[in-house]
Amino acid sequence: MFRKVVWAFILFVVVCGNSFAVSLHTAKAQDLTPEERVALQSQYDQLLKEIEVQQQIIKDTQAKKNTLQGDVTLLNAQIKAAQAQIDAKNIVIKQLAAQIVKKNAVIVHLSDRITRGQEALASILRQTQMLDDYSVVSVAFGSQDVSGFFSDLDAFSSIKTDLKTLFADIRITKVQTEKEKADLAAKQNQTADAKYVVETTQKQISSDKTQKQQLLSITANQEVEYKKVLADRQAKAAAIRAALFPLRDASAISFGDALKYAQAAQNVTGVDPALVLSILTQESNLGANVGQCYLKNDATGAGVGKNTGTAFAKVMSPTRDVQPFLALGLQLGFDPHHQVVSCPIASAGGWGGAMGPAQFIPSTWKSYAVRVATGSGKSIANPWDPKDAIMAMSLYLGDLGADAGGYTAEHRAAAKYYAGGAWAGVGQTYANQVMAKVSSIQSNIDFLANN
Repeated sequence: MFRKVVWAFILFVVVCGNSFAVSLHTAKAQDLTPEERVALQSQYDQLLKEIEVQQQIIKDTQAKKNTLQGDVTLLNAQIKAAQAQIDAKNIVIKQLAAQIVKKNAVIVHLSDRITRGQEALASILRQTQMLDDYSVVSVAFGSQDVSGFFSDLDAFSSIKTDLKTLFADIRITKVQTEKEKADLAAKQNQTADAKYVVETTQKQISSDKTQKQQLLSITANQEVEYKKVLADRQAKAAAIRAALFPLRDASAISFGDALKYAQAAQNVTGVDPALVLSILTQESNLGANVGQCYLKNDATGAGVGKNTGTAFAKVMSPTRDVQPFLALGLQLGFDPHHQVVSCPIASAGGWGGAMGPAQFIPSTWKSYAVRVATGSGKSIANPWDPKDAIMAMSLYLGDLGADAGGYTAEHRAAAKYYAGGAWAGVGQTYANQVMAKVSSIQSNIDFLANN
């Protein structure tokens, strides 16, 4: 019987040892061949040099801005620098893809090692249970040799000690596996972010090439015509700044003011203004469908539609939001029963009561009010004031991880902004719609920066 225990133990060591050797071999495997690695690195280094050259041209040409030759040279340099950046990103994406394949292989082998180790341990435990069932009585009555019995006990004790070491090894392997998986997820996010940067840059290059063709169609003897083009660009910039930016449950403001507030918030939170303005646009679109309500019953949270008078049972949570809302009314001097809040969404089955352009419910606004006021430079923050609403939205998105930047982090933050803990499911459509708006808003921001 004891031989069965020994053989089970040997089986465990062989299985785990071989699996461990395989995982190490895989971990050491090259994700790219040496020739591919050298070639890619050479291309990447050359691209960095090209980017540096073009950026120096851009810097040197800034002084000649708003002249025909100056703008043509600047656009040429910007196009070449952007294309070099795209090529560099593609190299990074290729390297990441190779690393992901490598990490997947490591994870497969580590998982297999754990599975086979657990099976071997189960076999050992079944065999050692038979040894535990040996009794002193059976030895005393001669059913087993006494010296052999105690020899088996000593060997069994040694195996138990070794088993502790093996259990610890498996726990370490599990931790290692989870780390590999986390690294893989991070690499996948980096790949998605890199692809997003490439796609966004390609759109910008297309726009730059169009401008370049327009400028090149004007000869040096047609400075007058060029001045007209410049005037058209300046007029477009003025129109973008003056365009009304819709806000939910508040009067529209100019795009220029909205951008100014979002950029001021960025200085505090690190969140991209284009993301903030995209979510504000998305919330405004939702507001047209959800409607506006007044709170009428503090005890139950019931209310009515602002324009229709339709009764709503769940305008505001009486246990969570009514008291903070009443307190805010005293602070800001408004009548809480005639102040617009969002109506409940019937299909969602939850409460309404969200306030202003950023759509904070009163209890959440209370937790952010001091930070918003500090960021806006005010004594009391107002959720219906566009400046405060944008600061609050930027702070909240930063807390949700959008301050990390990149497509993945901003997409996840937008989903959480809308759906909270259910972001991975119901928040995805909202986040997709927000991120689809980011590109066009960013193009307007870039245009204003250059004109």
